[in-house]
Amino acid sequence: MAASFSSLSFFSSTIFLTSSSNKVPKPIQLAKPNSLINLPPKPLIVSSQLASPLPILSFTGEKIGETYLDLKSAAPDTARAVVHRALITDMQNKRRGTASTLTRGEVRGGGRKPYSQKKTGRARRGSNRTPLRPGGGVVFGPKPRDWSIKINKKEKRLAISTAIASAAAAENTIVVEEFDGKFERPKTKEFIEAMRRWGLDPKQKATFLVMEVSENVEKSSRNIGTLKMLTPRTLNLFDILDAETLVLTPSTVDFLNGRYGVEFEGDGDEEEEESEAREAGEESDAAE
Repeated sequence: MAASFSSLSFFSSTIFLTSSSNKVPKPIQLAKPNSLINLPPKPLIVSSQLASPLPILSFTGEKIGETYLDLKSAAPDTARAVVHRALITDMQNKRRGTASTLTRGEVRGGGRKPYSQKKTGRARRGSNRTPLRPGGGVVFGPKPRDWSIKINKKEKRLAISTAIASAAAAENTIVVEEFDGKFERPKTKEFIEAMRRWGLDPKQKATFLVMEVSENVEKSSRNIGTLKMLTPRTLNLFDILDAETLVLTPSTVDFLNGRYGVEFEGDGDEEEEESEAREAGEESDAAE
């Protein structure tokens, strides 16, 4: 007579019991899915007011005051993703998408069979425009396409403020007094000397964020390959992340606290739409 085997179960089998105890353990109580609803939500935006103030340097390099940056910043667990998404959006929207290649059906010629099918000892060939021969078509080549992707304006603004706050927290940000009227004439040598007085190395990448750029300052700094001079209109995420040092002015700090600060409640859509319209107009003029 065949022996009948009892069904094995994780909670009822004696294989998982010790010899000293033959009691069946109680099943493990799993959390109900509805219990996760009661968990407190994580904050998506936090304030990033710096504990240490930013010193304000004079044109000669002396400390003349202090200021603070109080910007909105993404939560630590989502900051990297927000900044990455905004950066990819900016870089991808700059692509024109005009690359185009010809397939074997679009290349001119190749309608006549180059040689007979048989009795030549060569591989059979139906056209000289096959992708296997020089001058032929391209297989799966690029075609004109739209690379642009969309991002919420609030998310883009949050990415910029997070990047600036991160640079300030890492002590890679300095504040200098207004220097538009300090240059009587365009002179690159004088601008480099001013950078060294502020503790900047001309060989390292630096991004200046000012409200307005005078003609003398623009001509004095444009020959320095490691320097970028930005205004609120040309402010972008790539130049902020690419720079090793971020240089601000007191008026710029006030603008950042008002535009990207915690107390900012407006959307600012009109300013961004005007900026986008100006950039589109410049691109069309350059294309013509």
